[in-house]
Amino acid sequence: MTAALPELAEGDFYYQDLGRGRFRSTIHAQGAWNEHEQHMAPASGLLADRLERHEPRSDMRMARLSYEILGLIPGGEFEVRTTTLRPGRTIELLQAELMAAGRAIIRATAWRMITSDTSGVAAVEDVPIPSPHDCKPYDGASVWPGGYIRSLEMRVAEGHRPGAGKVWLRTDHPLTDAKDSTDMARLVGLVDTANGIATRVPPGKGSYAFPNLDLQIHMHRRPEGEWLGLDNAVSFGADGIGLTSTVLHDVAGPFGRAEQILTLRKS
Repeated sequence: MTAALPELAEGDFYYQDLGRGRFRSTIHAQGAWNEHEQHMAPASGLLADRLERHEPRSDMRMARLSYEILGLIPGGEFEVRTTTLRPGRTIELLQAELMAAGRAIIRATAWRMITSDTSGVAAVEDVPIPSPHDCKPYDGASVWPGGYIRSLEMRVAEGHRPGAGKVWLRTDHPLTDAKDSTDMARLVGLVDTANGIATRVPPGKGSYAFPNLDLQIHMHRRPEGEWLGLDNAVSFGADGIGLTSTVLHDVAGPFGRAEQILTLRKS
């Protein structure tokens, strides 16, 4: 695809906060499929950040985030609108929309749930992955173009192969120039990278494109820290549809899962 390059903000962050719900992306939010678009990862982190700030309650946390990607995410200026779809005493459903040129581009919903002490029965079946300090540096920019991929530090565990791998990610760039996002929002802003860490086939001309149409994140605990671990598996069906499935980790261990449905096309 070709399109005029957008006017971007400048700075070592992903988004400039213009006030009143408006933002402008920087080169660090640039996508991998087209140079005039944003990558879904930082955009989803920003929406998580806005949802956290929407009528916050100290006795609740977000447990599920569901993103629908309704079109190419243009770089440059856009607006985020948040609302409560279903208020409640113990469970609430929130919504955030990224709007550009009068259109909804990403629609995110979040289930916010009341918390209580269940430490006496807490248990996790997912297996921890090697720590980032026990993994080797990985150059994601050798596989993918774009400013977002260049903004990441990546480390890869032994056994990485096409279709499956274990990779750790971190970034020095805050979500916005305010530099006040939570660990949860910043780590969610890395999750969408999962679709590109262990590609079944090389992306680009003469191969296949496999962009995701959605991103579903379920979290059994709140993540913390600066490193996001992705224990990743990619499946391609025989009819043009694929699925990327990922167990999500922070340095304390597994904290949830992510799923991405893919449209698989010859390029």
